Amino acid sequence: MRFEVHGCRFTIHHSPFTIHNSHSPLTDLYYTYYQSPIGLIKIGGTEHYIAELGFIDRPEQVIHGEPGISEVMHQCTEQLIEFFSGKRRNFDIPVHQQGTFFQQKVWGELLQIPFGKTISYLELSRNIGDEKAVRAVALTNSKNRIGIIIPCHRVIGSDKSLTGYAGGIWRKKWLLQHEFKIVHGIQTLFS
Repeated sequence: MRFEVHGCRFTIHHSPFTIHNSHSPLTDLYYTYYQSPIGLIKIGGTEHYIAELGFIDRPEQVIHGEPGISEVMHQCTEQLIEFFSGKRRNFDIPVHQQGTFFQQKVWGELLQIPFGKTISYLELSRNIGDEKAVRAVALTNSKNRIGIIIPCHRVIGSDKSLTGYAGGIWRKKWLLQHEFKIVHGIQTLFS
């Protein structure tokens, strides 16, 4: 597969990449790429789960190597295609990312935010039972490595402003408008 990032052309190769985490043994992650309406997405996973989903903005972020894609990664790509075409609101593929108990609690709560809805960091803090943890919740949100599937883009400022998103504010705005349009049939959120 060939693609272009900022005028540079690339050929995609799926590749194994070994990561080490202090909470787990060595895990082989395989990567594949999906060209979405808002840019190239890198999908990292194993035979059993998706461990990473993020946007590629620079050519050096592409990992090259030997081919390898698991069934769960294939399902993830198919579900992303359905999501971007407006046919899917929820993902039903296994995901896994290392984190503290607090981080897992926050990421779990992100999964409860309905498609087409937003909540504030303060609301998210209240939902996990600690209104004073707004900063920790925001930091945890920023550490989410499985964007879109774990919908950190649905968290906004208390003043309804679009704040922080690893994929860029313009993508956060696009994702929210995409969902809002599907739910409500109009696209006027965050004009």
